[in-house]
Amino acid sequence: MHDYLTTSEVCDYLRLKERTIYDLVARRAIPCSRATGKLLFPRRLIDRWVEAHVEAPDGKLLNPPPIVAGSSDPLLDWALRESGSGLATLFEGSGEGMRRFAAGDAVAAGLHLRDPDGTFNVGAVRALAGVADIVLLQFAWREQGLVVARSNPCGVRSIGELATNAPRIILRQSGSGAETLLEQLLAEAGVTLDALNTTNQPALTETDVAAAIADGSADCGVAIGAVARHYGLDFVPLMRERFDLVLRRRAYFDPPLQKLLAFTRTETFRRHADALGSYDVTGTGTVEFNA
Repeated sequence: MHDYLTTSEVCDYLRLKERTIYDLVARRAIPCSRATGKLLFPRRLIDRWVEAHVEAPDGKLLNPPPIVAGSSDPLLDWALRESGSGLATLFEGSGEGMRRFAAGDAVAAGLHLRDPDGTFNVGAVRALAGVADIVLLQFAWREQGLVVARSNPCGVRSIGELATNAPRIILRQSGSGAETLLEQLLAEAGVTLDALNTTNQPALTETDVAAAIADGSADCGVAIGAVARHYGLDFVPLMRERFDLVLRRRAYFDPPLQKLLAFTRTETFRRHADALGSYDVTGTGTVEFNA
């Protein structure tokens, strides 16, 4: 069988009438592509779509594990614990978090991926094949930039100076939002990644970047202002970015995420965001995209 099914082929594959398939397409309830001018249905995504709607013996839909994957964020990590959500974390970067979310290995994922038009996350979510009931929720706006040692001894004040001043920069893992942003900003400045003086081991989280600079094993790295403040380091702002949570619509109404979202509406949450610094949580919970 072909990897991409026509309408008649997907009817045979699912044993459904053509009218039913067109109705599902009209409601955007089944994964399909119009890239060729006609409807095509990726077979692997159709399989995943069917599996996502399998009912367990008790009549409930099978759910992904209670894990929030994706990019690390100190405020999110704290809120998940303080809210009593019961959600575990697996912070491996925005790209890997999206993969786990699409595969059904996480109930939600944090991401901060800059789209080509300068917006955040919606383009990446639109390109996420195989998940038909996506909701993208704003978590916070953050200051993203270069974390440097106190008093900025290397004198780094811009992306271009990473090449001219040759500080030891600790990178993030491939596919992470911070690494993607660095690559975009380097390209805009006409600097190649090969021109940088990089450390051997990439950092997996924002906190790992700050810790490496604090203990002297790196001179700078891309991270948010809140971790620089926590470690008593200096910070060179580069961009204000939006950090979002991607999840499925049905998961939004489940108790774990409802506990988290309810907590983000409290004064305790707002005060802690202010204490961390470099956060704007006035729009937390806003729906940025609803597939």
